[in-house]
Amino acid sequence: MKRSIAIAGNMGSGKSTLVEFLARQYGVMPFYEPNDENPYLADFYRDMRRFAFQSQVYFLSNKFRLHQELDRQPGVVALDRTIFEDAEVFATALHQMRKISKRDWETYQGLYQAILDAIRPPDLMIYLRCSMRTLRQRIRLRGRRMEQNVPLAYLKRLDRLYEDWIGRYTMSELLVLETDDLDYVHDLVHRLDVMQRIEAVLPGGLAAGP
Repeated sequence: MKRSIAIAGNMGSGKSTLVEFLARQYGVMPFYEPNDENPYLADFYRDMRRFAFQSQVYFLSNKFRLHQELDRQPGVVALDRTIFEDAEVFATALHQMRKISKRDWETYQGLYQAILDAIRPPDLMIYLRCSMRTLRQRIRLRGRRMEQNVPLAYLKRLDRLYEDWIGRYTMSELLVLETDDLDYVHDLVHRLDVMQRIEAVLPGGLAAGP
């Protein structure tokens, strides 16, 4: 049966870990966000106002191709971060911060709306929610260089935009997991709980892997 699961959440919320867990537990095909391939990122971090629009359009077009690839895959797939987050959270944050001009924002929104008409929404959206303290701790521990100097105010802005977006999300089934104290990798009780909650909203849609 063809099914798609999207994993959404702020940086440090545990998206990649959940995708890996689903791949191991159910044999689903994992798809990860290709962050390191964006040729504008270095320029963006050097001069956000000049390169925000180019960087976000690149992310949008790249994620569009990824969603198209997902649509062509048989069986069950799991995606680490979606095109919706790119537009509804990250690009919106830059626009609010006046790093993307009104004219460029209207161009970006026109492209985003056209893409929404061309892709299939996921069968299940899993939103990972956790506290700001946990996010900052996880970001520090995983040690990605470009994330270490992310301002707290920016992280809080992203968190507010995530909560606003997920509160309006209606394109598919939605499962919200509170992840501050959730350890489905090492804790059997937590693992069974996550599996039961996923299977409850996708009955018959996930076959256990070997």
